[in-house]
Amino acid sequence: MSKRLLPIALALGCLAAHAAPQLETVVEGLKTPWAVAFLPGTQLLITERDGTMRTAQPGGKPSAPIQGVPAVFAEGQGGLLDVQTDSDFARNRTIYFCFSEPSADKKTNSTALARARLSEDLKRLTDVKVIFSQQPKVDSQLHFGCRIAEAPDGKLFLSLGERYKAMQSAQTLDNHLGKIVRVNKDGSVPADNPFVKTAGALPEIWSYGHRNSQGLTFDDKGRLWQHEHGPQGGDELNLINPKLNYGWPVITYGENYGGGKIGDGIAAKAGMEQPIVKWVPSIAPSGLVKLKSAKYGPAWQGSFFIGSLKFGYLERVKLGADDRLAEQEKLFEGTGRLRDVREGPDGLLYLVLEGHGRIVRVKP
Repeated sequence: MSKRLLPIALALGCLAAHAAPQLETVVEGLKTPWAVAFLPGTQLLITERDGTMRTAQPGGKPSAPIQGVPAVFAEGQGGLLDVQTDSDFARNRTIYFCFSEPSADKKTNSTALARARLSEDLKRLTDVKVIFSQQPKVDSQLHFGCRIAEAPDGKLFLSLGERYKAMQSAQTLDNHLGKIVRVNKDGSVPADNPFVKTAGALPEIWSYGHRNSQGLTFDDKGRLWQHEHGPQGGDELNLINPKLNYGWPVITYGENYGGGKIGDGIAAKAGMEQPIVKWVPSIAPSGLVKLKSAKYGPAWQGSFFIGSLKFGYLERVKLGADDRLAEQEKLFEGTGRLRDVREGPDGLLYLVLEGHGRIVRVKP
């Protein structure tokens, strides 16, 4: 079998009349890749968790490290994480990336969002500016969150973990821990953010009560979707609306690592949102896209695709018109830790395989 083509059987239910899709390696030789974005043409922009950003052509070797990436806290779950190109990249060459930002004394850290311009020769970042920095910084190596989504109106959304040890802070509005925030492209606060006029609340906050979110995307109706890691059980797919409380750590379908209830051990409470989909046991979700393309046929079009870090497969979730679960299946089982899922300009799904140091695409 060619090492560049990895045919893997998948559940054939809705595709019984068709040949099974295959995974085709497009880039290999990466070190703990975390995210992929798409540049004009076929060029890919890739982050590696140790703080390196590279470009690559499908079938080619990764470039030398792009210069100008700021220092990152690359320990535990921290490092250089998500990357997105601006919707007008072809004109302005702007990218956004988020990373674990160390404090000046390097004793604490938090998630930061930066803006930069990628040079024409793809070798360096210029005009690098941190436009948002999570507060407060915490002495922790866990739960940075760090997914970016640009809204149809150009506003930027960023998912932020509660840093594990500070989980109770996800329920208060005087910090950015366990929140989704919304900012303008220069980092300023939109005047219509839901907590701008709330005394004691940080004005960037859009929603709260989150644990550790590594999936964030808009659907074709302009609605924001997010998934987050539960503890031991209780991963969630949520439809995100402004000002709402998504419950962590007051309500959860999970339990403490090693067993035992969290808090009062309840899964529902008035004033707190329920997930659209939940996973018990946890799949450890990372990467999220709602497929617009028809390249794979009607069964897959409109489905959410989610990577599983824990079990090493691609999860497909399709909702009905009422946003209730209609279809769910596991694809490409045994692939390995799947960190990111994107839809490329060619309408194909691209997957970041963390442990294998590869980016693959799903061939119809």
